[in-house]
Amino acid sequence: MSEEEEKQLSEDIEQKVPEQDPSRESVTEHDNSETLKKSLDEATEKYIRLYADFENYKKVAARNKEELLKYANEELLTDFLTVIDHLELALQHSAGNEASNALAEGVQLTLKELKAVLEKHGLVTIDALGKPFDPFVHHAMSQIESEDAVEHTVVKEFRKGYMLKDRVLRAALVGVAKKPSLSGTSRDNSTDN
Repeated sequence: MSEEEEKQLSEDIEQKVPEQDPSRESVTEHDNSETLKKSLDEATEKYIRLYADFENYKKVAARNKEELLKYANEELLTDFLTVIDHLELALQHSAGNEASNALAEGVQLTLKELKAVLEKHGLVTIDALGKPFDPFVHHAMSQIESEDAVEHTVVKEFRKGYMLKDRVLRAALVGVAKKPSLSGTSRDNSTDN
């Protein structure tokens, strides 16, 4: 291409490209900056939400880990409850037999040591006798009529209950007091009428 042709081509291009209005250029820049600002605000908001979600996740994970460690021995301690029950039954059966006093004393010491070790790891016996019936820690096996006991209190314990720290490991099997029924006296009174 010759110089003359190049000159002609550049003149044609200049004629076809309109001159840009400086005010229009300012509006376009303003639109771009607004778009960028909105985009930055959205990204910042997403980041803040994501960061808050992550912090909440860390707290939940830490709480779950703490609870897992706190109750890690639950299954093992539950299995030991049967052993405790059998040792206590052996002591009850040997109570009247003087020939087995030495053996009973050994079983008593073993039971005491076993309970001490388990208590060190968070096992707590549920005291039931004489306490008001609580369905969260007691399992009612029967209702026992009693004039002496306050209604809805535990008057008999069939099997001891245990807790691991603040969680019920095994509910106590109990008999709950109720007032004697007046069915016999009400029949007598109804026949008088």
